[in-house]
Amino acid sequence: MENNSNNKQHWTVCAVCKGEGRVLKEPSLKRRKLFQFALSEYERGEGVGNAPVSLAGSMQLCANCSATGLQPAENEVIADGTKYPTLAIVGGGIGGVALAVACLHRGIPFTLYERDQSFSARSQGYGLTLQQASKAIEGLGVISLSNGVVSTRHVVHNPDGKVIGEWGLRRWKREYIEHTSRRRNVHISRQTLRQSLLEQLHDSQSVRWGHTLLNIHTNEDGTANLIFKVGGKQECVTADVVVGADGIRSRVREVTIGEDVAPLKYLDCFVMLGICPLASLSDVASPLLDSATIFQTVNGHERMYMMPYDKDTIMWQFSFPMSATDAKELSALDVEAMKAEALKRIASWHSPVPQVVAATLVANITGYPVYDRALFDPTILNEKGNVTLLGDAAHPMSPFKGQGANQALLDALTLARKIFAVCNEEPPWREKSIRASILQEYEHEMARRSAVKVKSSAVAAHLLHSPAVLHEGDEPRGQRLWKENEQCLGEDSQTTSRTLNRIKKCDIESYQKSAK
Repeated sequence: MENNSNNKQHWTVCAVCKGEGRVLKEPSLKRRKLFQFALSEYERGEGVGNAPVSLAGSMQLCANCSATGLQPAENEVIADGTKYPTLAIVGGGIGGVALAVACLHRGIPFTLYERDQSFSARSQGYGLTLQQASKAIEGLGVISLSNGVVSTRHVVHNPDGKVIGEWGLRRWKREYIEHTSRRRNVHISRQTLRQSLLEQLHDSQSVRWGHTLLNIHTNEDGTANLIFKVGGKQECVTADVVVGADGIRSRVREVTIGEDVAPLKYLDCFVMLGICPLASLSDVASPLLDSATIFQTVNGHERMYMMPYDKDTIMWQFSFPMSATDAKELSALDVEAMKAEALKRIASWHSPVPQVVAATLVANITGYPVYDRALFDPTILNEKGNVTLLGDAAHPMSPFKGQGANQALLDALTLARKIFAVCNEEPPWREKSIRASILQEYEHEMARRSAVKVKSSAVAAHLLHSPAVLHEGDEPRGQRLWKENEQCLGEDSQTTSRTLNRIKKCDIESYQKSAK
């Protein structure tokens, strides 16, 4: 695979699957013959009995592009404003940048607006784990994550250091490790992934830094005027479609539907995050610091989770239940006070937990109360013109299932694919309703996919800080409880009260008894 002269790889949609990553495979010759025979017999019997069911093809991974939906291109795809609508993407986080990249590969015109003055103006950011979205990354043209780390062991301890659960590839036999085809989760810093995506946007004019959204006005034809604050002035731009990818406190959401519709909901939990270089722990000897192990320590109330940030750094997440009032007071304190609070709570915990927190610079620590919203209802945007939402702006969730960034990446790829598919059909897109033909389908698909993630993340905020987490077993915490309540999590209802009530009532003795 050759790169162009400036060492940038260009991509375009796969000619076979049209960017979907999957193709429809017709029924085999044998199945067609059997169907024809059954149909002939049915017709010969003059309709007596059950008619044979018509054959349908099946979706299979596209072999031409290895299911990425992309193929190499000699040059960058030229954006076509006559064939596709022009997008204004508000928010330069992972979801917004991913959408921009997906549009770039398809020739969909876009401009990405970010309120930060530059890429480096944003804080270093924390780590994430690519799960379902690991394939989506390849669908965005990122074929290698050289800075990503794959963990092969996950250990759970109580505060004394006793191992109460362990799983991962290193728990299984060598033959299993060598022959398993399971996709492995990749740990990577948010900023590293964001940089990998931004590097594909070769034309810097497509990214506008220092743009703070003030308002959006929808025109009669469905287009929108966006008012930005740029420096000390206001700037107005027009777009066919507006995508709010601007996070949990989305300004696009605020000016479009308001905060009274599905307001932020506190999950009774506070989280602290920190990043610590392994070089700062040179005097700490622990096999847990091998850059390939995830470990957590739990006591049925507080939880410390540590994972590789990169091969030279570890990231930690310390969380505990807290009232809304106390959480606001703690988040208002300086970082030194937050760090002191964490150290006080874990002072007697096993090594290397206190040592890692103590060695973390306050510049690399942050803390915040955890929020989500009621499940995203796609009908709330039906009367809002060609404005839609993506990622945390649509469906924020707790960090305890590691799904926020994964769902944002999937949202971005879904929306770009939907625009490309619809606009390549007849009649031309300008003769169609963008909301009815593109945005509503995207929003309903996003709502269906993200709903269970929002629910399970809310349940995890309670489960991981309850006695249920202390059961001994080589499995993710509360796995049996998840399975027992799978139906509850799959319902259309916007509540998980049944599951949460079980967790709140659960004590370790009854949980272990039910698990046997």
